[in-house]
Amino acid sequence: MKRRHFLASAGVAAAAAPLAAPALAQGKIEWKMVTAWPKNAPGVGMNAQRLADRITALSEGRLSVKLFAAGELVPPFGGFDAVASGAAEMCHATPYYWQGKTKAVHYFTGVPFGMTAPEMMGWIYFGGGQALWDEVYDKFGLKGFYVGSSGVQSGGWFRKEIKSVADLKGLKFRIAGLGGDVFKKLGVVVTLTPPGEIFAAMQSGAVDAAEWVGPWNDLAFGLHRIAKFYYQPAFHEPGPALEAIVDKKKLLALPPALQKIVESACQATAAETLADFTRHNIEALEPLVRDHGVQLRLWPDDIVKAAGAAWKEVQAEVVAGDALTAKVNDSFVAYLKKARQWAKWSDLPMLRMREEALGG
Repeated sequence: MKRRHFLASAGVAAAAAPLAAPALAQGKIEWKMVTAWPKNAPGVGMNAQRLADRITALSEGRLSVKLFAAGELVPPFGGFDAVASGAAEMCHATPYYWQGKTKAVHYFTGVPFGMTAPEMMGWIYFGGGQALWDEVYDKFGLKGFYVGSSGVQSGGWFRKEIKSVADLKGLKFRIAGLGGDVFKKLGVVVTLTPPGEIFAAMQSGAVDAAEWVGPWNDLAFGLHRIAKFYYQPAFHEPGPALEAIVDKKKLLALPPALQKIVESACQATAAETLADFTRHNIEALEPLVRDHGVQLRLWPDDIVKAAGAAWKEVQAEVVAGDALTAKVNDSFVAYLKKARQWAKWSDLPMLRMREEALGG
């Protein structure tokens, strides 16, 4: 009797077994991630791929993310609309590419004379920045996650030496973000090309100068082959943020554990991305100078002073007539004020003391 019962039970189990695999497969979710970057571009493209791979691995394939580089599914600057329309579930880019949607996005990338990467992380994670970011993106049905930074960027590549504001007049400069608006006020002709087109624009003479990221990316893009004067640092991008945009409805439709995996993967990628850029920029600077004849320059004092005055004008224009952008600006500025006070007693004197003590 027991034996018959066992065999009957075994038969039911055997009959059900073939259904198990298809049922599990049906439970898997696949997302498309579009990016603004050329495939495997140093720093940006590579860390976008790591984010996609990390989500897939942490979820054990329950949520798999397939990456599409710029132009493979949508144009480089088409990621925001792709996610908002449902054509893709995620996008890896930087927020200020969407300034046509709302000027508030600049503050989640970074603004001239703004926050460094650690300061930016503090504001977003613990200073109210993420709540404001959510408020800005909510009306588009999106959720933004901070996924890292390049750290302090480089100011740009110039064919001729820039000694004063007068040398900037009429210069055609490829530059992104509100830094472009600042340079416009200094007499510069500003243009924005997608990352993958910067070298061609420089080579053809469509632009006289260009900023991209820093030594690692700029060396890989070959910008040193076109121009030799390399200005430091990018006062318009002291710690620019990268983002992962997610379709909010599709995110909330995930089981809670998968939602947490997406969030945690973004946080882990943020730390890894900053470390990646820091290490590779350190390694790339020396060969640029030693092997390629690049001449490093600091911005002249009169340009810094003029840019500071221009930024105040641009900032007033950005917040004018936009209550939400003004709200974000107020939070950013209040946090930056405190960050500057701490930096005066921490980073600034530490770096100065390190140079005095170690010399060379």
